[in-house]
Amino acid sequence: MTIALERPVGTTDPLTLVDPEVSDRLTRRIVTDHPEISADTARRIVGQAAAFIAASGQQPGQSLTPSKLVDYGWHAFILHTVDYAEFCQRVIGRFVHHVPTDEDEAIPGGPQAAARERTLAAITAAGYAVDEELWPDMAECSQCHAGCTDSPNGGKS
Repeated sequence: MTIALERPVGTTDPLTLVDPEVSDRLTRRIVTDHPEISADTARRIVGQAAAFIAASGQQPGQSLTPSKLVDYGWHAFILHTVDYAEFCQRVIGRFVHHVPTDEDEAIPGGPQAAARERTLAAITAAGYAVDEELWPDMAECSQCHAGCTDSPNGGKS
């Protein structure tokens, strides 16, 4: 007996999660803010940001962390608050907060290599393709840390 998964692990293009008009806006924002990034790369960043946000919403306590490039996409998305809130509600069912870490604060969940591995595994498990080229290093933020409202301490420091 063969069981077909509704969404096979790691196969869905995450850009399909984002309305094409929104994707175009976010791509333009990334290119404007980071002129060294081509429009093609910016579009790929939008897709990986969508995958990261979707995986983060499915695993809020896992201390997932975007790469520096993917964080550009997350920042662009957050600037478009209506689009971001709609995306979060439609894809995840709740808002996913961006939680920067202080310069002297370690990324939740350990060293960069462990954070990268954990994050890419979560994206793949959520069913989205990972664009490895956009994940060379990790940003200094996560979808959650001890200050999040959905963290074990309920946002109390």
